[in-house]
Amino acid sequence: MKYAIKTDLFASRAPMEWAVVGNGTLYTAQIPIDASGQVVEGGIEAQTRQTLENLRHTLISANSSLDAVTQVLIYVTDRSYLATVNALYAEYFQAPFPNRAAIVVAGLAREEMLVELVVYACIDPVNAA
Repeated sequence: MKYAIKTDLFASRAPMEWAVVGNGTLYTAQIPIDASGQVVEGGIEAQTRQTLENLRHTLISANSSLDAVTQVLIYVTDRSYLATVNALYAEYFQAPFPNRAAIVVAGLAREEMLVELVVYACIDPVNAA
């Protein structure tokens, strides 16, 4: 059985949920959008921080936290962005760090996006929203 997590993130027009839980695992993909659905300006630092804040919000909405994250797939559009992403990532996550992979891609769904995260987390189904 799967169920969606209700968040206050911008409601996408695409047929998707910001987070879905199935068998105790939360599945989510996060992008650097603000409350109005616009990709934030300010380059890779601002976009990474917004993406991580959106992730934190999603986990809180599921009555969880960043400590529950088990794996992160990081997508960036330029290899040089990884140093900035790593520095910010280290501000949000603590040891033991989630397993992760970093992938450099030619582009993301919205042309102005520089980063996207796909995240898996263990969720207590009794306490999830």
